[in-house]
Amino acid sequence: MQIRYPRKRSTIRNGSMNLNLLAEPSTLTRSAAQNKSALKKVFQTIHGNSCPLTYNFHLHSTFSDGQLKPEEIMTQAVNIGLQGLAITDHHSIGGYQVAQQWLDRWQSQNQSQNHLSDRDEANPAPQPHLWTGVEITSNLMGTEVHILGYAFDPGHPSMSPYLQRQAPKGLDYQASQVIAAIQAAGGLAVLAHPVRYRRSPVDLIRAGANLGIDGVETYYAYGNPDPWQPSPAQTQQVKELAAEYHLLTTCGTDTHGNNLLLRL
Repeated sequence: MQIRYPRKRSTIRNGSMNLNLLAEPSTLTRSAAQNKSALKKVFQTIHGNSCPLTYNFHLHSTFSDGQLKPEEIMTQAVNIGLQGLAITDHHSIGGYQVAQQWLDRWQSQNQSQNHLSDRDEANPAPQPHLWTGVEITSNLMGTEVHILGYAFDPGHPSMSPYLQRQAPKGLDYQASQVIAAIQAAGGLAVLAHPVRYRRSPVDLIRAGANLGIDGVETYYAYGNPDPWQPSPAQTQQVKELAAEYHLLTTCGTDTHGNNLLLRL
């Protein structure tokens, strides 16, 4: 399948870099990936047109149930021109780690090429800001929901039960514990696609707010439209609830297929 991007930018190919020799993410990029204050500022500016061309905070790779390798996600992110994103695999940080290593190397090679080149590129590809991310299954009001974690420290002990590539059990399965664990690791906890569950979003968002959740995934395409766009009625309802409970608003395609501009 050929993927077309809506913006004309400098593009890169997966084969343009040696992806076999993976180094540890640099201290600088690890710090950027856990920069909660920067992410909160972004969430405070999110609107209906933010996703999927400027930001995308709900993506899956082959480290959970997605079809794209992390390197392919980053290639598309650069080609689209994303300013910021998070790979939110289910109960795994592996996709983020590979993507961050790729981004470190891509940045280094770009800097080297710029020093060696005598010509100025008209539209150089910008570097997207990659934050840590994960999607965790949990129990909220007797309903199984998904909670997205962002900008957390993957090495914090509180996150260990949630990064085992399987859903947590027992006390760790409770939404209160998931929210507390993400926040203890320095991150933000967000209720994913709140209109997809058996229970009313009115009940779930209120319950999440009472537990101290930070935000709610407001701009989401519930009918998997092509092109991707937030569902109007659901978006309006969630926006009003987010405002009522003073919650951050986020957006994401929830990509599982091979195109970051769509869900499937």
